[in-house]
Amino acid sequence: MELLKERIRQQGIVLTSDVLKLDAILNHQVDTELIMEMGKEFARRFKEEGVTKVVTVESSGITIAFATAYEMKVPLIFARRKKTLTTDNDCWLERVPSFTKGIVTDIMISKQFLTKDDRVLIIDDFIANGDAARGLIRIIGHSGAALVGVGIAVEKAFQLGAPSIRETGIRVDSLARILRMEPGFIELE
Repeated sequence: MELLKERIRQQGIVLTSDVLKLDAILNHQVDTELIMEMGKEFARRFKEEGVTKVVTVESSGITIAFATAYEMKVPLIFARRKKTLTTDNDCWLERVPSFTKGIVTDIMISKQFLTKDDRVLIIDDFIANGDAARGLIRIIGHSGAALVGVGIAVEKAFQLGAPSIRETGIRVDSLARILRMEPGFIELE
């Protein structure tokens, strides 16, 4: 997706060879027009898959997943990272490490929202090591729902997350693939 690639080049800040900051468009301030275009693109790419639910992890993937679900006219589910007083105790739960946060958290989806009758599309902002995506894949597997694919806004192609998921036969579509980066330089596919 050329528009996203252009914005990464213009506003992406490379902190290290592994960490890209996109706070100006995705992760802190949200460029709503760009997000809606990303949702349209994911909806176009997965339109033949019969998606009934879009799933993401709290929090940075929510805007892109919302735009995708809106375009597909299906509900959005986001896996919560923290239990609250209103969290359903009857939920699918997985422990996942967070690459950017450097911690391990639980992700949860209420069983009432994800069933064996669903056809699920995972959408997220970044994929690095793929731990969040694999956690969601396991939850979807526990529920009996069918996973139709994973849509990623920005894939760090130099890390193992997306390739390791593709090796299992799961479709992974990325809007932008970063081949390598260092402070002051981003090489996109």
